[in-house]
Amino acid sequence: MKKVVITGSNGLLGQKLVNLLSASPNYDVIGLSIGDDRNDTANNYKYYSIDITNKDELIKLLNVIKPDCIVNTAAMTNVDQCEKEKEKCNLLNVEAVETLVNFCKERSTHLIHISTDFIFDGKNGPYTEEDEPNPLSHYGKSKLLSEELIKSKINNYTIIRTILVYGLVDNMSGNNIVLFVKEALENKKTITMVDDQYRMPTLVDDLALACKLAIDKKAYGVFNISSNELLSIYEMSLLIADAFELDKSYIKRISTNQLNQPANRPVKTGFDLSKSIKYLDFPSFSFKERLQVFKNQLENLRF
Repeated sequence: MKKVVITGSNGLLGQKLVNLLSASPNYDVIGLSIGDDRNDTANNYKYYSIDITNKDELIKLLNVIKPDCIVNTAAMTNVDQCEKEKEKCNLLNVEAVETLVNFCKERSTHLIHISTDFIFDGKNGPYTEEDEPNPLSHYGKSKLLSEELIKSKINNYTIIRTILVYGLVDNMSGNNIVLFVKEALENKKTITMVDDQYRMPTLVDDLALACKLAIDKKAYGVFNISSNELLSIYEMSLLIADAFELDKSYIKRISTNQLNQPANRPVKTGFDLSKSIKYLDFPSFSFKERLQVFKNQLENLRF
């Protein structure tokens, strides 16, 4: 049995991972997050409320747990907030990662770390794992810094880069693009969506599966995880409207320069998934296909 610690276990990916791993007798799952446990229905699972930016407390707890693997899903991901609160961003996205890295180095623990397409400038997307990063925002810089920290200090790491994660768990705390568009259109509310930023959105179930595959296969290195089709944010919103049979006339186009956002965004990211398909056996799907999975999950939640 593998002892797996999941940081940020109350988040979207954290909850999905707890549910996925704790359903199997092969894992002893320990969740770390702030506040009350949101995975209280999970079996074969323990939870500790902890602020992982508290270095001494984190090391003390990890020394007691002695995990075989740590999956670090904890991060400050609001791009504009990271731009405004750089120190707070660095504390969680860089310094907490360094604490985990130092522990993993000492104990030879497998570290799985979630990174982002925002480490790239968006000029040459879609990207392979080997392409040269050039982040435009403080968020992107913090995630690249954490990647470099990991690579410079340990060998038994897996960095999973992902894009625009959406999905559904029992205890939702934040919104995501699919729910945002769906709820706005259901309420007949006009929304503006950018038509000049291109991404490959990721269903959280696929990201959780990639983490599990990396644990099981001890797949070390950098891997890209997302859907397999490059779409503008505007095109995504049209597909969401189609999937839920909602009125697309409420969706209006807008360009990035009309938004005046604090942080710069890459224009076109997207990933080449061939490495993940080959070495992780990652199943590749389009956004349209995964929207149906999401829709089914929503319907099952209602009944």
